[in-house]
Amino acid sequence: MAKLIYVTNVSLDGYIEDPSGGFDWLPGDDELFASTTELLRSAGTFLYGRRLYESMAVWETDAALAAQSDLTADFARAWQAAGKVVYSTTLAAVSTADTRLERRFDPAAVRELKAAANKDLIVGGANLATQAFGAGLVDECHLFVWPVVVGGGKPGLPTGMRVDLDLLDERRFRNGVVRLRYRTLAR
Repeated sequence: MAKLIYVTNVSLDGYIEDPSGGFDWLPGDDELFASTTELLRSAGTFLYGRRLYESMAVWETDAALAAQSDLTADFARAWQAAGKVVYSTTLAAVSTADTRLERRFDPAAVRELKAAANKDLIVGGANLATQAFGAGLVDECHLFVWPVVVGGGKPGLPTGMRVDLDLLDERRFRNGVVRLRYRTLAR
């Protein structure tokens, strides 16, 4: 059975967006970008909320991004290689290949998807991840913690519920970002 992995970037105080909705805290670097690409390459399917899907779809719909460098081309190939499921009640249609639009998150369907998959699944988007955590579907959590305190905004992790975690790995990048890899523990 494949794992469902929640992957997100968060500020040191745990937010994926600052109070104004921005997330352009610090520039990344090649080392971090390559690591993120490897993580994406390990997955066969991405589960996205609408906002994250729309921001990521440019890796398929804007060829100029991939043409910027070998690193961006590799990232675009990794992103395009995976299937996508987008959960949205407002999105009229998807703009990328191998992408399915679902109107609601169905935990039983995600369990079936995990059971049938031969590669891991990545869930992205804090609201969608909260639903997956609540349904007990998240097997791992990969947090890219950025060295900035934004003082509020949209939380990157579920609120109003307890999730016990076991640290599996950590990695520090030259730009100060730390990747923390956790396994979820059954309660």
